Amino acid sequence: MKKMSLEEALNRIADLERKIAELSAENERLRNRKTAGRKLHDDAWMASYNDFMLKYKGGKTLMEIVDEGGISRRTAYRYLEYYKKTLSEM
Repeated sequence: MKKMSLEEALNRIADLERKIAELSAENERLRNRKTAGRKLHDDAWMASYNDFMLKYKGGKTLMEIVDEGGISRRTAYRYLEYYKKTLSEM
């Protein structure tokens, strides 16, 4: 380890304190953000969902839709659950 003079040590402490203040501010900003987590139903989600629903209403099974690519099996089940939920709310 390199030996430091008192002045170098004080400068290093000041640098570290500035860095801590910056990180604390960033941490606070992230903690208070309103958009944490998965974004539901944005434009890309709705476009993918609508494509899924056209295929599903056209008579394709979930696995046929998944095999075509574009969405995962988990996403297909999420879309189906959302579809069932919207039907029950009507």
